[in-house]
Amino acid sequence: STPKVYLAGDSTMARGGGGAQTQGWGEYLAYSLQGITVVNDAIAGRSARSYYNESRFTAIAGVVTTGDYVIIEFGHNDGGSLAVDNGRSDCVGSGSETCTTAAGLIVQTYVTYLTNAAKAIIANGANVIISSPTPNDICESGTCTYSPSRFTGYCKIVVQNAGPKASFVDHGQYVANEFAKLGADVVNGYYPIDHTHTSPAGANVVAAQFVKGVLCANDSFATYVKNTTASIDGTC
Repeated sequence: STPKVYLAGDSTMARGGGGAQTQGWGEYLAYSLQGITVVNDAIAGRSARSYYNESRFTAIAGVVTTGDYVIIEFGHNDGGSLAVDNGRSDCVGSGSETCTTAAGLIVQTYVTYLTNAAKAIIANGANVIISSPTPNDICESGTCTYSPSRFTGYCKIVVQNAGPKASFVDHGQYVANEFAKLGADVVNGYYPIDHTHTSPAGANVVAAQFVKGVLCANDSFATYVKNTTASIDGTC
């Protein structure tokens, strides 16, 4: 049967994006692929923690089969303080640190949530790609600048923890590189409602840069990519 690639993420990836005039990049991934079916399970407003606690990773682990892929990309909703718990913020840390909320809830780190998710998915035969979060509008000030968030570093640790069937794509960096090349006038036009959620045209560029990252990394997922590396704008 045709393998599937499941997408786990937030509104920047999800169908419908962040609302009117926006779209998530996951909706455009299929146009670069052949021989594999995209299942976009990204949900707006989710973090590694809330996606995990809602058993959404468990649901994906329950349906994957050998040869499937799961792309996991979180970060936009994972920051913030646990002093007033919104159900989304993770405990800060790169390992197995825990935090306790005022209500007595034990909260794990981004690394723990995604490591546990990746291991459960891999145990059922799938490959996992841990993707760094897309940047907010890097050209908002009129000058395009990007510094990776701590979540990019956390993603690399998750891949180390999860083992050889996990891989890393630095999606955020590839998007930032392309946006810097396109310039502020074009890029600011990709953000119709705020500095996080892209227009359909912006989401299409963001999707292409994920594919670029896959090709440049020589990831096993590249088997299903119909573009050549050179056909997608940017450099490795």
